[in-house]
Amino acid sequence: MKGYLVLEDGFVLEGKLFGSLEKSIGEVVFNTGMTGYEEIITDPSYFGQMVILTYPIIGNYGINLEDIQSGGPQIKGLIVREFVGNYSNWRGKMTLSAYLEAHKIIGIEQLDTRALVKHIRDKGTMIGVIVTEKVFKSVDGDLQKLLTEKDNLVSGEALLEAVSTKESYVMDTVTEANDYKVAVLDFGIKRNILESLAYRTGHVKVFPAFTSYEEIMAYNPDGVFLSNGPGDPEDYKSVVEVVKRLLDSKPVFGICLGHQLIALALGAKTQKLKFGHRGSNHPVKDLMLNKVMITSQNHGYVVVKETLEPLDVTITHLNVNDGSLEGIKHNSKPVFSVQYHPEASPGPGDSAYLFDQFIAMMEETKNAK
Repeated sequence: MKGYLVLEDGFVLEGKLFGSLEKSIGEVVFNTGMTGYEEIITDPSYFGQMVILTYPIIGNYGINLEDIQSGGPQIKGLIVREFVGNYSNWRGKMTLSAYLEAHKIIGIEQLDTRALVKHIRDKGTMIGVIVTEKVFKSVDGDLQKLLTEKDNLVSGEALLEAVSTKESYVMDTVTEANDYKVAVLDFGIKRNILESLAYRTGHVKVFPAFTSYEEIMAYNPDGVFLSNGPGDPEDYKSVVEVVKRLLDSKPVFGICLGHQLIALALGAKTQKLKFGHRGSNHPVKDLMLNKVMITSQNHGYVVVKETLEPLDVTITHLNVNDGSLEGIKHNSKPVFSVQYHPEASPGPGDSAYLFDQFIAMMEETKNAK
């Protein structure tokens, strides 16, 4: 069926629909990864967004349940150059279209994704809508009628409430892992991040995003992990207040949104990027190791480097492409964070060493007591 993608500035592309055929609206962003669409569409950091995949052929290995990173798709729509329904993969269970349709997610293909991405890079991230030809023609050229629902999009603290666990739960792993207890604040965490932590530490307890400081400390963790998640970090002031207290109490490791919340708790500022960093091929330099890592990223906000200057922190990582901040460590507290996803999923495992640094930090803190 013919469909249309309409951006809020009036930019329109015609394509062919797949998945669900229900109208959908959301922030339109792009991901530059060459593989990993299963992990991308189920990453809660994309909650409420419509994702353009810049790699031209999508769906060729179908959908399997092992690589899903949450309870289901988190996106509002999927935008690709070419959808492949005839997949080939020994783990595949269904087509990408069938998976999206089952979860009422719309997709659109056969449009010029290169022109679309260039437009967003030039104009910046914006709201868009995907509709059927019938709906498109019904507005008789008044494209703003298609965008009337944009004011009702989930935002603010409601974003975290939508993606976070509703109740605390324990994830213990019986391995030769070290015996550490880690409290995880779930802002929209991916499954493989939890597995990476549990495998290395042995004991993980996951808490809802708005858990109180007292409840976290009652678990008596050896360290606290702040996860990835969607939205503007400056909207989460109550969480920042909890993080402030945690930084004075336990070793803390934050990634993505967790990194931004740590920076805010320390007194820094954040700002929205023009079109964000999303993909599994972003080069980041670790200034401590003097090495460049290829990283998996998904964020639309960044910590402003200049606001760190009066603080007791060291910049540890920088983005090679644009020089933006990618990591910090506190000079006197056991606290560090990075702007990306060290467990990848999808992407390379270059930065898995950061989990080991977290363990070393917890061990050093234990021994210092």
